[in-house]
Amino acid sequence: MFGGFLVFASYPHTMNKDNTLHTIMKITMFSEVSVGISANSILFFAHLCMLLGENRPKPFHLYIVSLSLTQLILLITMGLIAVDMFMSWGRWDSTPCQSLIYLHRLLRGFTLCAACLLNVFWMITLSPRSSCLSKFKHNSPHHISGAFLFLCVLYMSFSSHLLVSIIATPNLTSNIFMYVTQSCSLLPMSYSRTSTFSTTIAIREAFLISLMALSSGFMVTLLWRHKKQAQHLHSTSLSSKASPERRATRTILLLMSFFVVLYILENVVFYSRMKFKDGSMFYCVQIIVSHSYATISPFVFICTEKHMTKILRSVCTRIINI
Repeated sequence: MFGGFLVFASYPHTMNKDNTLHTIMKITMFSEVSVGISANSILFFAHLCMLLGENRPKPFHLYIVSLSLTQLILLITMGLIAVDMFMSWGRWDSTPCQSLIYLHRLLRGFTLCAACLLNVFWMITLSPRSSCLSKFKHNSPHHISGAFLFLCVLYMSFSSHLLVSIIATPNLTSNIFMYVTQSCSLLPMSYSRTSTFSTTIAIREAFLISLMALSSGFMVTLLWRHKKQAQHLHSTSLSSKASPERRATRTILLLMSFFVVLYILENVVFYSRMKFKDGSMFYCVQIIVSHSYATISPFVFICTEKHMTKILRSVCTRIINI
């Protein structure tokens, strides 16, 4: 579900039954989008300045810049989709519908790829010299960048059917079309095509999430060994103060855990929609849950990186003094 756009339903026709629910969902969705855009903007520009200011740019900063930029554009496109879901600002024609939904689907896939490859990169970075992964350390940024580009091309090809399946919502009322927003609808697909696309998405996401889980398990093992060594040596310097590598590892593991919880929750909401049929509320809840990672993950990076907190404190102090 994280890699593709949500399974569509006749959302606009059922949501108007409850104005209070409509208002709550609208406020929640726009709040999530605006907070996420602000947080990702701060994270993007902060790490971009670090990247440009270093003589030898660190790959870690490059990955954070890529992830935050992808999530920033994702939330902007989601904001535009939410505007068409909740507000009547005129109808879009087929071209904006196809472009926006296709871009949104790609960006959700890119976010999953970027998060997965960040885990893999940090696993290779932390691997000891005796490990078989150590030989990839020097070339890991190039290999991972190539893998990211390959996955991007793969996502673009798998999502290309949206360019012909998404159309502007016709004026007539029909149960044939699956409504995405007030302006955009999805043409019906045959059972075989639907099964093919669903199976492809499931395999792709299972592979990436399994890769994230394996790399996270490897990092947990390294942290446990490091802690055991510190206790064995009775070194207060190692045990009392965590190194930057250990802090970054804990951050990535926290994000991985958060990602898995959201993935499970989104699937629970999705199957609830399928069971109760009238999925207006579940449709909105699923959208909110599916974009929570893009909104909250930059706060995790900002709060766990000391240089980021120092920069934000100095900026806030200057603003207060002014």
